[in-house]
Amino acid sequence: MRYKNRIIKLPEKSHIFLFGVRGSGKTALLRKRFPNALHIDLLNESLYQSYLSNIAQFYETVSVFKGPLIIVDEIQKMPQLLNEVHRLIEESARGEAEPRQFILTGSSARKLKAPGVNLLAGRAGKVSLHPFIPEELGEDFNLNSALQHGLIPVVWSHHDREFKLKAYATEYLKEEIQATALVRNLPHFTRFLEVTGLYHGQVINMSAVSRECGISQKAVREYFSILEDTMLGFFLPAYDSKLQLREKKHKKFYLIDPGLTRALRKSFGLVSPMEKGALFEGMVAQILRAYKDYYSLFDDMC
Repeated sequence: MRYKNRIIKLPEKSHIFLFGVRGSGKTALLRKRFPNALHIDLLNESLYQSYLSNIAQFYETVSVFKGPLIIVDEIQKMPQLLNEVHRLIEESARGEAEPRQFILTGSSARKLKAPGVNLLAGRAGKVSLHPFIPEELGEDFNLNSALQHGLIPVVWSHHDREFKLKAYATEYLKEEIQATALVRNLPHFTRFLEVTGLYHGQVINMSAVSRECGISQKAVREYFSILEDTMLGFFLPAYDSKLQLREKKHKKFYLIDPGLTRALRKSFGLVSPMEKGALFEGMVAQILRAYKDYYSLFDDMC
């Protein structure tokens, strides 16, 4: 991936969970900023399998490493490793080992929310990495291209953006959903994704989406929750000056990237005039979310 100047600030000497949608550039960012860290990539199948058969190998690998920083990529693949991370943090706190900082990356918070998962007792803060924003791309930013192919780094940096965009949606279904068994009925979820692309930027009525997909409202709510947990989408609450009435109003839903939205609709050509409004609105909402996290410019979006 061609690396861009990411503006995210990472806390120094603090343990953090770094979350970002698949392909957002978490690994590229960390390898560039921390080339001397110990990188443990759970997408490495042989390494993943060895930890599954003997989790103590993780503890041994970290224990013999001489540097202070350990990066574990895609921690959601093995939440049980967090027990070992906690143990190593405690050893450092008691002075039994050298000081260590852990950066734990993930493209899904789903399994980390499960009962019994060790979230390090509040010792690690949460940081989010978003798709590219215009400030990071500088002169390379092009609005028409952003609306057509999106700003997800793995897509934007590819020599054939349309090809990569088509593959991205398939990879998401195969690696993020099917491989981690987040849904029981993959065809239903696939249909839901197609419908969600059509509802991008619209007020969401769960019963209407349910009818359109041919699945229950309970399943629709669960599927929207999966999109939020895998950081592919977000709800924008309806604004009302009377706060007590806000919950009565329907929310808008946005996918985090215009290119992804079009891919789910199976639209890959030039952006039509009818598409531009919702795609641009969603892109602005996503950029505001990025600035909220990167610069703390405001407390909430509503």
